[in-house]
Amino acid sequence: MAPMTSSKRSRRAPWILLAFYSVSAALIINATRAPSVTAPVVTPTTQQISSTVTPSLDPVADIAAAVSPAVVQISTSSGLGSGVIYDQDGLILTAAHVVQSATEVDIRLFDGRTVRGKVLGTHERTDVAVIKIDGSPDLPVAELAIGAEIRVGQLAVALGSPFGLEQTVTAGIVSAVDRNVSMVSMIQTDAAINPGNSGGPLVDRNGRVIGINDQIFTSSGGNDGIGFAISIDLAVIVADQIVAGQDVSTSLLGISTVPNADLRDPGVVVDEVSSGSAADLAGIRVGDVIVSFDGESVADIAQLQVKVINTPPGTSVEILLLRDGKPLTISATLGRTP
Repeated sequence: MAPMTSSKRSRRAPWILLAFYSVSAALIINATRAPSVTAPVVTPTTQQISSTVTPSLDPVADIAAAVSPAVVQISTSSGLGSGVIYDQDGLILTAAHVVQSATEVDIRLFDGRTVRGKVLGTHERTDVAVIKIDGSPDLPVAELAIGAEIRVGQLAVALGSPFGLEQTVTAGIVSAVDRNVSMVSMIQTDAAINPGNSGGPLVDRNGRVIGINDQIFTSSGGNDGIGFAISIDLAVIVADQIVAGQDVSTSLLGISTVPNADLRDPGVVVDEVSSGSAADLAGIRVGDVIVSFDGESVADIAQLQVKVINTPPGTSVEILLLRDGKPLTISATLGRTP
């Protein structure tokens, strides 16, 4: 949604901005010229990143030192973004809107080298893409926090190239988890994310990637302290299918739900069950109240949707529900989106 304007001074409506830096944008210091950006002096690395950052009085500095070698800048004909190397075969996770329709992109590595990367595939709905460069046993690789518990208030560090300023590090906290943004599972953070950060990693205090930076919610066009990163669980589900050359799908339970009218009880009420769906085959009925999904409580509809999305298709899950007020556990094998 674009900012709203009128003939008078008006308030600007908040809008979602993809954190992608267009080549037409410029950093303005004064009215006459934009600054030149000097690439930082870096030392080539030949060691794989340590999987765990040792706690210290400067945790953000330690995280930056450990993870930065795996963070890359991605350049296309229309702009630039960021990415993170997650496999020594040369696989890079990024956002689909960074590469857009490109089949090849320029990858600037931590040691200053620029190499050509092949876009293996993109998935527009989840905004995930995978790029391939030549692999090496010495290639720095970031650890992914797959299946890790993400807590509200924990340290969050964003790395990338905002406005083309490569190897930029910002820090904040995880502001919220399980945000459902257009049916994409997101982590909300107040770590500064700006155009150019898209596709870069959001990491925890152990240096593990918990999300792929993707969007900001802003009323000014810049960072207002509300950023969103695609959950790493969902990103990997999509990336694995892209790498395997498969058509990408996400999990589908096959129900529609409504809020539980009885506010004393948790969960969501099943309003409709699609014929032949995972829910139908598992025996879920209209009127059932789902209170837990695979061992995790369900507070509302958006939370249930996110939990389904973050689980790989074909996974067998345990669903705890209430039927006529009595608890019942049902096993369901998740289906796939078309």
